[in-house]
Amino acid sequence: MTNPKRLLAIDLGASGGKCFVGTFEGETFAMQEIHRFAHEGVPFYIADATGDVVERTYWDDTAIYSNLLTGLQTYAREISDTIDSIGIDTWGADGHMVSANGDLLGKVYCYRDHRLDTMTDEVTARIDAERLYAITGIHLQPFNMSNQLTWFVQNRPELLLPGVRFMPIPSLLYYYLGGTVKVDSTWASVTQLMDAYTQTWSTEILDALGIPADIMPEIVPPGAAVGALHAGLAQAAGIKPARLTAVGAHDTACAYASAPIAHPEEALIISSGTWALVGKLVPEPITTDAARAINASNEGGIGNVRFLKNCMGGWLTQELRRIWRIADGSEISWKELDDLTERAEPFTALIDPNDERFYNPANMETEIAGYCSETGQSVPANRGSYTRTVYESLALKYRQVNEELGTCTPASKVVHIVGGGSKNIMLNQFTANATGLPVQAGPVEATAIGNLMIQALGLGLIPNMQAALPLIRNAFPIKTYSPEAPAAWDAAYQKFLALQG
Repeated sequence: MTNPKRLLAIDLGASGGKCFVGTFEGETFAMQEIHRFAHEGVPFYIADATGDVVERTYWDDTAIYSNLLTGLQTYAREISDTIDSIGIDTWGADGHMVSANGDLLGKVYCYRDHRLDTMTDEVTARIDAERLYAITGIHLQPFNMSNQLTWFVQNRPELLLPGVRFMPIPSLLYYYLGGTVKVDSTWASVTQLMDAYTQTWSTEILDALGIPADIMPEIVPPGAAVGALHAGLAQAAGIKPARLTAVGAHDTACAYASAPIAHPEEALIISSGTWALVGKLVPEPITTDAARAINASNEGGIGNVRFLKNCMGGWLTQELRRIWRIADGSEISWKELDDLTERAEPFTALIDPNDERFYNPANMETEIAGYCSETGQSVPANRGSYTRTVYESLALKYRQVNEELGTCTPASKVVHIVGGGSKNIMLNQFTANATGLPVQAGPVEATAIGNLMIQALGLGLIPNMQAALPLIRNAFPIKTYSPEAPAAWDAAYQKFLALQG
């Protein structure tokens, strides 16, 4: 019998983190969760240099790091004192500046922070939007690192001291664990600073935006070794020094890599979590005028490119639950909310989930009510009606994005939903109904699975990512949903499009 290889996946989304052990033994693969924690951006109200009090949203990187240590300690206590590899994936924005002495230069901003609200205009004033897209293949979004670093050099130039380095959020965590200063190409690709064709930082863009090239980390391919756990940290956790492996540090890259698709050209993939990333796997970037017109992004994959669009996903209901928790003093359970949603009347109102008013509102319920009133619709009457409005609107948004992507790629014949949102039975069925396509839902922990498979590829445990798909299909159930009520959903889609003008 072969000795098992055990890998640790650290999977960090914008609302929580998880640690999973993947065990490869012979022709088998198994995965076990050992630690889970919640986290979210924390708002501060602080006066700036003018004396104006502004809202700032920060991540608590210390709490995140502390939970990574808990994951390592739990592994040592419950699994083994040996880890063959550790990989970290995160959301696809944010990072921080670190001095030559290893000091963080301030707090870690959250990508929903309002300092970025107008930065897209600042960036496109310095480099033409068409040229920016031709180089990077990335659409304009306020949270892009092109915006964040432009803001930094404009507003915090005093912190650009000799030896300062920019650490993307996954690199920052690798740095805490092992001192590495590298980032993989999947995460670098979404910054709007990497050349999509050469997979190197674009000096043209950096120069135009005034971002010093020497602060940027080295770009490495997914699967590359990027160092080892600090010896002192390993000893404190009770484990032997372990290899640190670059995965698809952008969590969507990992999620797409785990989608058990038979024919990539026919599959629409939705990585469903706080965001819904709706797209196709293509062999090369698509940076045509048609692609730019639909505002699609070309994100680096594992031997391919994710041609996709960002949609608001679970964020909408997460925010509804958050403000209801504040109002009630306790959080409504998903089971109770699902029951209320099931009983709500269909199509009482629709919203465009990607309307900018839903990006970071003070009160999501108030914003949805305002949208409905302003568009001449009935305001949702209760909590179930609010969430049904969200789910129906998301499904219709997926149909719209699928049709837009179809102007640049072959038509989709099946929808694969992966990630935490694949547990949402109602939204899965609504997606089948809205698109008129069969939906295959699962695996739920797609990002962690992809993380582990990319580590396995880097260690030579599998020869390529195609070899991972049978392991995934054998280990995780996939549920299929068939389209229903086409006439009602077609009528709702026309109303949905009309709301957007």
